[in-house]
Amino acid sequence: MNYFEQESKRLRFRKLTTEDIPAWQEFFVNNDRLKFLGIDVSKPAEELAEGWISKQLIRYETEGLGFLAVEIKDSGVFIGLGGILPRELNGREEYEIAYSLIPAFWGKGYGTEIARKMKSFGKQYISTDRFISIIDVDNTDSIKVAVKNGMQVLFRTKFLGMEVDVYGFELKNQNKC
Repeated sequence: MNYFEQESKRLRFRKLTTEDIPAWQEFFVNNDRLKFLGIDVSKPAEELAEGWISKQLIRYETEGLGFLAVEIKDSGVFIGLGGILPRELNGREEYEIAYSLIPAFWGKGYGTEIARKMKSFGKQYISTDRFISIIDVDNTDSIKVAVKNGMQVLFRTKFLGMEVDVYGFELKNQNKC
């Protein structure tokens, strides 16, 4: 399966392009959860969106993974990003299941749908013994999604200057490519 072209029940996943920058700017407007991301929120929305997407384009080339654009299948509406991110955390290589949704699309189950799709893809195609999600200790909505995705707290640490819990699930005796 191609990581960069996936679908779930309601959503389509594809590679980001620089053409997505204007739509992604909406994520940085009237979003009280930016504090959970460890980013400089004093920058203009356009600069934040451009930097975020540019980083993914580099990840695609260097790691073969990264955030993908997430669209509603029926309408093609861009609602946010989701994907699997290679991370180094506490000296260990990890794979993080992550997503970020434009505020207008919160509370509709999309975060859970994204997380479950990335979990399914990762279990089938990525050779690792576990997947994680790095979540600020106060981000109750993301904690709920992680639990719905079968994750539990593995440990607490600092990440991007924030106190976070690392949620995860272990893979036992998985046959990997």
